[in-house]
Amino acid sequence: MIRIGGGSAFFIDSAMAVPQLLGAGVDYIIFDYLAEGAMGLFGRMRLADPKSGFPSDFMDVHVGPFLRQIAQGGIKILANAGAVNPAGLTHVLRARIAELGLGLKVACIAGDDLIDRTFAELPSSGVTSANAYLGAFPIAAALGQGADIVITGRVVDSALALGPLIHEFGWGPRDFAQLAGGTVAGHLIECGAQVTGGTFTDWRAVEGWANIGSPIAECFADGSCIITKPDGTGGLVSVGTVAEQMLYEVGDPQCYFVPDVTCDFTTVTLAQIAENRVRVGGATGYPPTDTLKLCATFDDGWRTIAYQPVIGPAAAEKAAKQAEALFERGRLMLRARNLGDWRRTEAVMIGGGEELVAKLVVEHDEALAVQMFAREQFSAISAMAPGTSVAFGVQVQPVMGMVSLLLPKTEVTATIDGVAFAGEDVGGFDIAMVNRPTGHAELVSASMPKARPQVMNEARTLKRRPAGSQGDGEDEGIVALESLAFTRSGEKGETINIAVIARKPEHLPSLRAALTDAAITDWFADLFDGEARVTLYEVPGIHAINIVLDGALPGGINASQRLDPAAKS
Repeated sequence: MIRIGGGSAFFIDSAMAVPQLLGAGVDYIIFDYLAEGAMGLFGRMRLADPKSGFPSDFMDVHVGPFLRQIAQGGIKILANAGAVNPAGLTHVLRARIAELGLGLKVACIAGDDLIDRTFAELPSSGVTSANAYLGAFPIAAALGQGADIVITGRVVDSALALGPLIHEFGWGPRDFAQLAGGTVAGHLIECGAQVTGGTFTDWRAVEGWANIGSPIAECFADGSCIITKPDGTGGLVSVGTVAEQMLYEVGDPQCYFVPDVTCDFTTVTLAQIAENRVRVGGATGYPPTDTLKLCATFDDGWRTIAYQPVIGPAAAEKAAKQAEALFERGRLMLRARNLGDWRRTEAVMIGGGEELVAKLVVEHDEALAVQMFAREQFSAISAMAPGTSVAFGVQVQPVMGMVSLLLPKTEVTATIDGVAFAGEDVGGFDIAMVNRPTGHAELVSASMPKARPQVMNEARTLKRRPAGSQGDGEDEGIVALESLAFTRSGEKGETINIAVIARKPEHLPSLRAALTDAAITDWFADLFDGEARVTLYEVPGIHAINIVLDGALPGGINASQRLDPAAKS
């Protein structure tokens, strides 16, 4: 058995995770720092300073302060903290280790950074990052060469856990069942406390948020695992918490694509074997694709965001009138300077009653335009609605565009400390939900693998139900969805998914009967700019339905002007 702890879910995650996991006696700690939008931020950092381009928390918060304990405990560290400059972070880390007189060996995995290449789908200037998703076998190879700490750039999130399992158990590139199981384990713990009670539907049942436990996957050679957490910590590990995380940010659960295997999550089963211990098994694996996901970010104009408190009777009505007046006031100023109209405007009302905050957003090609709005919106205090207070959080920032595409694996060469990795399957793409801006959908879909009939044929029996179809039975009367199911939502690119997991198997027919394509389309119609694109997937192993809303988050997490661009709600 190999015990792997999840040390972070993003690049500014809790400082409490590492001490917990060091005390829990794990063999490995993994750190997932990267999201697609984060790559653009790190890319801008690198443009400003070529020596930067990676998150400082790796050295300042998570790993740097604990290097002596890591060395003494023989714990190995795997992190995609290299972001767009893994060599730079590796250099800093090696220098710190030398200062401390420690014998830790650091390996650097690179080759994912393709920013110097030209892609027709990207603008000719302003590209901030372009990275392919590498797989787990280079990580395993680095461990096999004696590395104690492995620093990577963009790898698929779950590869950070799959790599050590390949190394420890000797799994080969055609051990698809085991690779799928290891991928599930990695997927479950790479979002930190989201699997140990964080963001859980039954949040009232989760005690100890202040010291919520970081996840631990106890992994076995057959690909199964047990999800748990350190003793004495808060939080909860249950079938519900694990099921929610398993479908987080998942599109088609039968075709969860990663670099090293195609996973079928619909066969996974969960069992509560003890308090805060859930056994996970049954994942099915198929051959991987021959393509890589490449995600690129680029500068796409400018944005101002301002938050205006509006207080008193009819606050919402006042705020709406004021927002439209400020947008029009800005247009008058733009015309006076021969600048074009706003590209986008939006007013989002936060709160209600007699106290709310109006989130005002404008976008323009020119920085000057949004800078003028950032200043002028303050005029509402004395010129517009009564009860308007001083705006806070006023931001002027570049808008980040993002596009994902597929390219042949043969076009990417992973390296370990600058030496080409000679193994198979160096890269792939994260999951089936990829960012598909207008004009790029054909690019992605045309590259999807065609020759995997055993997956596609089986999928026909489980996947999409005809619109308006009913389940096996109906309940009379109406009950709250929450009383029948756990739910979890997430985003990937412009796509939102909502997992609905029956609390008991006998609840699933009622959920099927209520959650039809037509009902879902009607409920979420406001999320779509045009025709709604809704797909429902069955996940029988955990008695669940996965709802995928393609295109429901225009612009993705970084460009969206909504109150909840991460689709957490």
